Amino acid sequence: MKSKERKAAGVVLLNLGGPDSLKAVKPFLFNLFSDREIIRLGPSFMQKPIACLIAATRGGKTEDAYRLIGGKSPILEITTAQKEALEAELRRQTDGRLRVYIAMRYWHPLIEDVVPRIAADGIGRLIVIGLYPQYSIATTGSSVAKLIEAVSRYSIETHTIPSWFDDPLYIDAVVERIKTGMANMPDDTRILFSAHSLPVKFIEEGDPYMEHIRATIGEITGRINIPWELSFQSKSGPVKWLEPSTEQMLHEFAKRGVRNILVVPISFVSDHIETLYEIDILYKQMAGSLGIRLERIESLNTSPLFINALKGIVLRGLKEAGWV
Repeated sequence: MKSKERKAAGVVLLNLGGPDSLKAVKPFLFNLFSDREIIRLGPSFMQKPIACLIAATRGGKTEDAYRLIGGKSPILEITTAQKEALEAELRRQTDGRLRVYIAMRYWHPLIEDVVPRIAADGIGRLIVIGLYPQYSIATTGSSVAKLIEAVSRYSIETHTIPSWFDDPLYIDAVVERIKTGMANMPDDTRILFSAHSLPVKFIEEGDPYMEHIRATIGEITGRINIPWELSFQSKSGPVKWLEPSTEQMLHEFAKRGVRNILVVPISFVSDHIETLYEIDILYKQMAGSLGIRLERIESLNTSPLFINALKGIVLRGLKEAGWV
């Protein structure tokens, strides 16, 4: 028992990752599409060859999108800032006992590279949190599976927080952003919750993602009275995805005569290509062509309420694991 008590505890924040340069775009896409938990490309032995083809054919267009947002993804810098803010809060709460790490699924710092460093630092207990509020096997599930595989080579206990879609402080953080956004919009503005899409087959096979998305929206709309719709963005690949797409929803709004929309990226907690390019550039231009003003709430990023939410999630995880 005493040896267990001496084990140092840490926290790892798992995220998708993103290319840190234009040269990294194609290798990042290859890593992404090589993951069968994201999308299944033919029989398993064809996954990587098809992923290579997709990376080659889509790479140029994707590079163009990244050029428009600074030539790289900001997700590493933002996740690092979230990590540092969380670590500072935990230091005050736990006398500096908890170290926080970040590990990415598809680009550096990769999960498989971070775990050896965690072990080398003497961490024997690890709270695992995906920076995806709503669970899906394609996001949290894939990242946690990769981490567990890497951790299995070391003497590290893990306790995973699979989702936190209804965490009260997280909900407060989103509501705060919505209120700030609505304060700058006309009274007839409609809220569009835009979530990352998912192949319909995943939901049919029991993935709780849609249930979690709707529960998050239910918590938000229980605290703030807003007219809203839900759509899905960022689909890729020749399978049936969740609908309506955000593009479809914009056309539907135009038909209804809606002229002002505030987009809430409900499944994202930081800025990256889905917010900075898809929403802020692509959808904003599309909405403008339809006579609609489209604005977006500020992403959570390092919102103090959001960092406090993460702190609470970590502390609850420590109690659930029996490590405090």
